[in-house]
Amino acid sequence: MTAPRRATADDAAAISAFAEATFIETFGHIYDPADLSAFLAEWNPVPRVRAQIADPQFAIAVEEDAAGAIAGYIKMGPLDFDLPADQPVDDAVELHQLYVGKAAQGTGVAARLTDWGIGWARARASVLYLSVFTENARAQAFYRRYGFYDVGRNAFRVGNHIDEDRFFRLDL
Repeated sequence: MTAPRRATADDAAAISAFAEATFIETFGHIYDPADLSAFLAEWNPVPRVRAQIADPQFAIAVEEDAAGAIAGYIKMGPLDFDLPADQPVDDAVELHQLYVGKAAQGTGVAARLTDWGIGWARARASVLYLSVFTENARAQAFYRRYGFYDVGRNAFRVGNHIDEDRFFRLDL
């Protein structure tokens, strides 16, 4: 594995494909195919990833395996969800996505990417939020080890399907 590096426009297609494949592998069995297809069409298409890479409010980092393929990525940026009313939104950023391929799970990729993302967030904000699926106990335990804590419910829409996610917060 390599150390995390900031993504460039040349990475957009690989990130988009990796994001879709990883989401399907991890969560695809939950959804009706039509709902999944509708969600994926708008979630991380190449033009959107490329625009986020170019946007100074966002930061995407990738870590590659020995062959140069993406082993994982993290996407950081401005808040794009409605938090519970008691949560501060000024001086806050979001960890939008952290995805690690099955082959790289347990190798430290997620930790290195998370450390990178928290460093990015600390330089810009005092609060970092993320949203995690209620049934993803492994991810919740991972984030809790970093000091994130649950601050409320988030309805996460995949097509017509609505999952219950939890908002997690880290005070930087």
